[in-house]
Amino acid sequence: MLVSAKEMLTKAKAGKYAVGQFNINNLEWTKAILQTAQELNSPVILGVSEGAGKYMCGYTTVVGMVNGMINELGITVPVALHLDHGSYEGAKKCIEAGFSSVMFDGSHYPIEENIEKTKELVAICDELGLSLEAEVGAIGGEEDGVVGTGECADPKECKMIADLGITMLAAGIGNIHGKYPENWAGLSFDTLDAIQQLTGDMPLVLHGGTGIPADMIKKAISLGVSKINVNTECQLAFAAATREYIEAGKDLQGKGFDPRKVLAPGVEAIKATVKEKMELFGSIGKA
Repeated sequence: MLVSAKEMLTKAKAGKYAVGQFNINNLEWTKAILQTAQELNSPVILGVSEGAGKYMCGYTTVVGMVNGMINELGITVPVALHLDHGSYEGAKKCIEAGFSSVMFDGSHYPIEENIEKTKELVAICDELGLSLEAEVGAIGGEEDGVVGTGECADPKECKMIADLGITMLAAGIGNIHGKYPENWAGLSFDTLDAIQQLTGDMPLVLHGGTGIPADMIKKAISLGVSKINVNTECQLAFAAATREYIEAGKDLQGKGFDPRKVLAPGVEAIKATVKEKMELFGSIGKA
């Protein structure tokens, strides 16, 4: 049974740990993340970008797969199914399809328009008991073809959006999606601190969790970050394990070409990555 992310993130913020959002791309991804969360007794958020939603044949397909898996695998830890970086239309589609949480990324709109659209979605989500994430200040790097440079959000604008009644807030603090460049300046803890001081108990979200050093992650959690998004790291781990299997010629031995066998090492690599992140975020045993 899918749940909104509200309760798990409120608990995380109070307990000074973070819940990981792990993006899903297919059945293997979803199964690996759910099994790891159950094994480690950790709450988890499954993230779906609009591109991945399209790839998996639409949001209703994703909802059907996730609900079916929770049932068949006997998953009892809290699981939220969340739209990542959603457009206004995408958010509405996911709500209709049965997602338990959505993100509306209005960071590229002028602040007035971001506020207006976020307000409308707050009303819909409140009525249905869903959690809503909003964003201020574009996150850098590349996300579904959109490239940003890792700018920092204006804390005053963050407060304006936080006050609309959203569940969690994503704010740019110098973080970027994908691999971090050599000359990356690091996270701006001053910005994060200023945002937390103005937004109080609001759980804050850190996008682009791949490649941020562990000590920075821990510091960000101490300054109010309660949700951390991971995607690239699982993809890199999956690709490396799959490459190793093929390069060792295992697909040419016996029934090694069976897709279940070809994909198995990648699945194990995702599980190991998710476990490592859950340990770092402090969410193990918190379900």
